[in-house]
Amino acid sequence: MIDMNLPEKIRKDQLDGLAVGILLVCCMFWGFQQVLVKATVAELPPVFQSAVRGVGATLLLWLWCQWRGVRLFERDGSLWAGLLVGGLFAAEFAFIYIGLQHTAASRLTVFLYTSPFWVAALVPLFIRTERLRPVQWLGMACAFAAVVFALREGFGGGGATGDLMGLAAGALWGLTTVAIRAANLTRLAAEKLLFYQLAVSTVVLVLLSHLLGEPWGRTWSDFAMGSVALQTVVGAFASYLAWMWMLGHYPATKISAFVFLTPLFALLFGMLWLGETVTLTLLLSLALVAVGIVLVNKR
Repeated sequence: MIDMNLPEKIRKDQLDGLAVGILLVCCMFWGFQQVLVKATVAELPPVFQSAVRGVGATLLLWLWCQWRGVRLFERDGSLWAGLLVGGLFAAEFAFIYIGLQHTAASRLTVFLYTSPFWVAALVPLFIRTERLRPVQWLGMACAFAAVVFALREGFGGGGATGDLMGLAAGALWGLTTVAIRAANLTRLAAEKLLFYQLAVSTVVLVLLSHLLGEPWGRTWSDFAMGSVALQTVVGAFASYLAWMWMLGHYPATKISAFVFLTPLFALLFGMLWLGETVTLTLLLSLALVAVGIVLVNKR
């Protein structure tokens, strides 16, 4: 089990085997989650679905903190920065869930995962040690080109509204990471950092769902219940808690490069869900993503 309360002094400059393993598992699930959310939107309104997920994940996180003795409400000067991060987090997921109504999951995901460019461009303005060298920028370009290459056939098929929402969500995700690092919120326990995001976003998304007039009284199928449970426990609780821990112990620019794998996993799971075949284009793109990740993490 990861010790979430590791001290800041052991923060690492390079990714180790533990970090790579966590990132691969998270990216794989996040890619699957986009396809899962897209399938569930047909049964549950998008913002309502995200709000229910947030309620469940916030409760799980509170119980986790009670068990581990993590103090969530003590004064430490993080309130306003935490509320900002929570607001950015809420806006990101509003764009994701609504956007999935207007475009394919894999198509929205490729635009969502432009977030590392915001991180790479803005974090070094606040954290000088995380500046990227030219070879690392080349790695970022390779990884993003691979994603575009894998999904190039769908770019001419419409869905501009979903594309713009995906881009907005990607920018908001990147800005969330930048805000966390710039305000030094990584000094907080990973649980408290995630609690800010889940608690604030849950309140915002519940209100937004109500304002949009989404129906809350639908009968849930077994699939819908299983989908929301998986999104809650694995997605919003476990994987995001691991991500917050990673931000506190590894360079944000380097771990963010790994998220380029997620759109490719989304494409892969979409193919498996729909019975489509894995193409040579996908395999070549996976190879190019691997090259990009190696370049970004080059010492």
